[in-house]
Amino acid sequence: MPVPAQASFWRKLSAFAGPGMLVAVGYMDPGNWATDLQGGAQFGYLLLSVILISNLMAILLQHLALKLGIVTGRDLAQACRDHYSKPVAITLWVLCEIAICACDLAEVIGSAIALNLLFNLPIVVGVVLTAADVFVILLLQRRGFRYLESLVAGLIFLIGGCFAYELIISQPAIGAMLGGLVPQPEIVYNKKALYLAIGILGATVMPHNLYLHSSIIQTRAYNRDEEGRRMAIKFGTIDSTASLGFAFFINAAILILSAAAFHGTPHQDIVGIQDAQPLLSPVLGAPLAGVLFAVALLASGQNSTLTGTLAGQIVMEGFLNIRLRPWVRRLITRLIAIVPAVIVAGLYGMRGVDQLLVLSQVILSMQLSFAVIPLVLFTSDRKKMGGFANGPWLVATAWCVTVCIVGLNGYLLWTSFAS
Repeated sequence: MPVPAQASFWRKLSAFAGPGMLVAVGYMDPGNWATDLQGGAQFGYLLLSVILISNLMAILLQHLALKLGIVTGRDLAQACRDHYSKPVAITLWVLCEIAICACDLAEVIGSAIALNLLFNLPIVVGVVLTAADVFVILLLQRRGFRYLESLVAGLIFLIGGCFAYELIISQPAIGAMLGGLVPQPEIVYNKKALYLAIGILGATVMPHNLYLHSSIIQTRAYNRDEEGRRMAIKFGTIDSTASLGFAFFINAAILILSAAAFHGTPHQDIVGIQDAQPLLSPVLGAPLAGVLFAVALLASGQNSTLTGTLAGQIVMEGFLNIRLRPWVRRLITRLIAIVPAVIVAGLYGMRGVDQLLVLSQVILSMQLSFAVIPLVLFTSDRKKMGGFANGPWLVATAWCVTVCIVGLNGYLLWTSFAS
């Protein structure tokens, strides 16, 4: 997509707008819904600060990802293949594939639950039907990248509109909501709260989004000189920051809605995605509340499917230098996600599916370190980045974020095995 060098600020921003939306989709997928709903129902507004901190981490990490792609012309997967030995690169690829499959699992389950809520389709049938989205993706890819971006943006605004309505009718406690933005020690000391907090972190800062962003930012045609790269970094960062700000609104809205409707009620310990939809209308006294919730969930699942497919292709091609037909790649990841979802749905029903959804987000968080550490190393390396390498303050902040991610995941593992 051409970017006019002498155009106005807004025209340049319009040309760069799009990749941020594709990345933001991963920050509001059905996995976020499961963790945010449980967090709000069980702990009120306590975990709102986790969503805020996770979003700030995401803004920083996505900035580093787009900068790597713009400056080096290589996405994160290609950079790992260039820098590390083959065994290390393959290990990183396997870990990333696990993360993508966990994400795909959340999309499968979320879409199946939405179909069940809207059309009363059995969960197993809904899970199998999600394989059909392969053909939608193929059609969009043939029509061009801008069509894909436009569809994703449209679905995001549909989700935002649904939750704006839900927030208005739920009438949350403003003081308690603002207080929830301040981190509390209970988040670390309470094992259940910590589990959900790390699930929120894994659902918000998604590892494959770092690979995705470092690649799709290169779809813009700008001068590959120093001035052109600085312009691309500037407008790419504005695009991603604004898009992630919208994703923060969606995630916060889900948690606030759950806290306002269910915390402190008999439903606070049982609320999952499948419970929330039928409960919302009677609890809030608004007939449309449940329907719009399910519509937004379906839009979220389908949106995440589109970007998950792109990320899968980028990761496989980048790490292994292997190109597969898009429909083959999509079917592989979708079938890997469908099998455990069908088994759990058949054996344990909706409750087991909801727990599997939360677990998938914790798995995502566990894989995050293996994408973040190389990203910070590469963007801080002057041999790779030249004058665009991270400055001292950015290096310090990025490593603080990395240590926080690694430390929280390590603490969760230690407490899980120690108990």
